[in-house]
Amino acid sequence: MELPIDHFRLLGVSPATDAQTVLRTLQHRLENAPDQGFTLEAIRARADLLEASADVLSDSQRRQAYEAQLMEIEQGSEGQGLAAGLDVAPAKDLGGLLLLLEAGLPLEAFEATIACLQPPQAPALGSGREADLCLLAALACRAAAAELQGQRKYEAAAQLLQQAIQNLQRMGQRPEQRLLLANDLRDLLPFRVLGLVSRPLTAPQDRAEGLELLEGLVKRRGGLEGEEDSSLSRDDFQAFIKQIRLFLTAQEQVDLFDRWARGGSAAAEFLACYALTASGFAQRKPERIAAAQSRLQASGQPGIQPMLACHHLLLGQIEPAVEHFNSGAGPELKAWAEAQTGDPLAQLCAYCRDWLARDVLPGYRDIEVDADLETYFADRDVQAYVGQQDRRQARTHMAEPISLEQAAAAWAMPELEPLAPVASSEELSPPVAEPPSDVVGKELRPRSAAARPLAMAGIALATVAALVAGLAFLLRPRPEAPPPALPPAAGQAPATGQAPADPSPPAAAAATPVPLTSASPSQQEMRLLLERWLAAKAALLDGRSSQANLDQLARPALVADLRSEARALKARGEQQQIQARIQQFRLIDQSPRRIAADVQLDYSEERLSGERVIEPRTNAQLRNIYVFARDGGTWKLADFYRRR
Repeated sequence: MELPIDHFRLLGVSPATDAQTVLRTLQHRLENAPDQGFTLEAIRARADLLEASADVLSDSQRRQAYEAQLMEIEQGSEGQGLAAGLDVAPAKDLGGLLLLLEAGLPLEAFEATIACLQPPQAPALGSGREADLCLLAALACRAAAAELQGQRKYEAAAQLLQQAIQNLQRMGQRPEQRLLLANDLRDLLPFRVLGLVSRPLTAPQDRAEGLELLEGLVKRRGGLEGEEDSSLSRDDFQAFIKQIRLFLTAQEQVDLFDRWARGGSAAAEFLACYALTASGFAQRKPERIAAAQSRLQASGQPGIQPMLACHHLLLGQIEPAVEHFNSGAGPELKAWAEAQTGDPLAQLCAYCRDWLARDVLPGYRDIEVDADLETYFADRDVQAYVGQQDRRQARTHMAEPISLEQAAAAWAMPELEPLAPVASSEELSPPVAEPPSDVVGKELRPRSAAARPLAMAGIALATVAALVAGLAFLLRPRPEAPPPALPPAAGQAPATGQAPADPSPPAAAAATPVPLTSASPSQQEMRLLLERWLAAKAALLDGRSSQANLDQLARPALVADLRSEARALKARGEQQQIQARIQQFRLIDQSPRRIAADVQLDYSEERLSGERVIEPRTNAQLRNIYVFARDGGTWKLADFYRRR
């Protein structure tokens, strides 16, 4: 067997180590043999190989000849991918595989061990060699999977774990190791889902596999509200679902949550309503908002009146919108609304805008629109939908007789006036006036839809005019305080974002752009935000603490990956020292919710284990595209990729 390793790395010393240090290292390695349950034969083979390497490196002549041989291999392998290796006799191959794992090459050790378990090299059934190889395969697989997970290669890690489990099951060996491997595979599932669904939309097969794994994970828990899976606490699972939503399109979320809602999940019902509302608003399809309204109303959950009011408003149904808002808003929300303006319609418009920006629109891969009600109602498709509903309502009223009081109210309101502040829904009824004398005592029908006010027939033109009057309030500067959060209804999912932030901070705050809430940040502010993230990343991977609030610098998925990588390094007793310096920073795309920057970096990294260098420092010039997104009013790093 040939091991892809030289005498220096096998023994664990550097090429500059002197002979005395070589002998001390040998003694230390012999005294600290693996204690996981290997046979004496494997331990002796390991010791023989260590002593053989020490003999070469402690003898000056043999070492000089060996170093010359390594130099010759290195010079002759330029561009050919050749590397030094060690030939190990078949009787010592177990010891060589053990040392390969100890040298920090778990993937190579796993692949070589699996090859030894296959015919024609398969050991005798029930032999000590079979037991050693199975144990070594399990240990190497777990170490290699952890290494791949640290590199965010979750699917590759899962495939290794599955391969090891299948081989151990076939051999009928090491049930305790099979259980550990299965637990590792189970714990890897959320990361696999994240890794697959975060793939580009042009990779539908990978994303479909991720959604299938997500379905299995939720089913294993017993639904969104279930807690049958002890590997994820309720809080961790909710945070995971919140991260996942950032990588799913609105339609994917509608399909997923709709299926889970049919299984009786109240939280899924709310999330399905939110996804329908978000896609309807972003795509200017009021029929989707109407579907969300019907589902929300049918849920019968308490505390949904303000949300229903927003749905009615987005459908151009002004009177029921104001009624729902006034009947369902609590004292704090009413006080907030009254602090905005005295006009009830303008109050509702302000609340609806904040509700969309805070709870509805964030959390979708394909939605990057502002909660701009004026643009929404100016859309032709929205106006056509409102007009169609108004004409349908007008035909309904034409077919049904109305009372004298209703007719009198209609004649008393020939023009639409701004609504006055109201204290209760009863005050929404218009004052009764005397009707014209020629209609007294007769069964009245409206002369035409155009002659009736919005309260009776809901004419599209009048609806849009009323909404424009209410939306005029939105042109004023926004108040500093967002509306108070509603108490969550039963089964309601946690809020997906924060209230929209204040306008751009003063110039003095630009030097500390965390959180960066400027509506139109400058190039310098975005550069400072990226520098903060790079500095925090370097500190965590080096095993140091960072004073930065990562959740204010990047989206949850990137933060989770960074913390996972830092935990994996710490578990192996390693540090990754990174230096990243921005040389050029240029904004190449900027919209109200998305900013992309072309960045050139001077980058170098080195991996250490204590004072021992595992991977020597490498230097490179990187050209990356960094994408920032505005989540709930705060700019965060959303993704990055190498520029081609």
